[in-house]
Amino acid sequence: MPEVLYGRNPVLEALRAGRRVRRMLLATGISPDARIEEAVLRARSCGVEPEEVARPRLADIAHTDHHQGLVAYFDGRQHGGLEHLRRLVGEEGPPWPLVAACLDGVQDPQNLGALARSAEALGAHALVVPRHRSAPLSAAAVSASAGALEHLRVVRVVNLTTALPALSELGVTTIGLDQDAHLRCDEVDLRGPVALVVGSEGSGLHQLVRRRCDVLVRIPMGGRVASLNAAVAGAMLLYEVARQRQFAFPEAR
Repeated sequence: MPEVLYGRNPVLEALRAGRRVRRMLLATGISPDARIEEAVLRARSCGVEPEEVARPRLADIAHTDHHQGLVAYFDGRQHGGLEHLRRLVGEEGPPWPLVAACLDGVQDPQNLGALARSAEALGAHALVVPRHRSAPLSAAAVSASAGALEHLRVVRVVNLTTALPALSELGVTTIGLDQDAHLRCDEVDLRGPVALVVGSEGSGLHQLVRRRCDVLVRIPMGGRVASLNAAVAGAMLLYEVARQRQFAFPEAR
């Protein structure tokens, strides 16, 4: 089933990632920049000639006015499951075994996209998302990720309570982010194979998911606000992993 993406970075990154484009729409009278020009060239190389349409029509298709004058139809992405995650763990290894960022009940597409952007930028190999109690992998999430979701392997699992023990059995330490944890994130060795688990915007990790994590950590804070936004907290934990590994990022995958 075709998937609609909008915005200059999301559309361009989907093209760069090799996704098959079916149709591209440009706002009438748009002033092209380097991203638009590259997107048009890549679409034409795939045999797709961009069409000009009125901006209100683009807004109707994208369901937002924030389309930046560019909308495209792509083949839908195929997401792997738990078996794919097991294979992924077997494929990856030193010097950068940050296997996955796992999202537990993150409902806001903006937070999902922002977490994906941080995960991709800081070297995660995959994003693990449960089929239920999670924001959809929608155009809004891709837009919030600035296209990073197109370069990050996404694994859909039935639930994390099954996926986390499977990761532990494969030698991956599952690290849950919990503001009430006794250990600070900088007190735990994050240089080995790890999967980071980030909870929902309101209640954090669900109780059963918390129990399935091998280690719980918190981010030390000195302010009066009791907690951080899920996307910000996840980014900080990802950064701590990168810091402990002396920012030895892998080559582009």
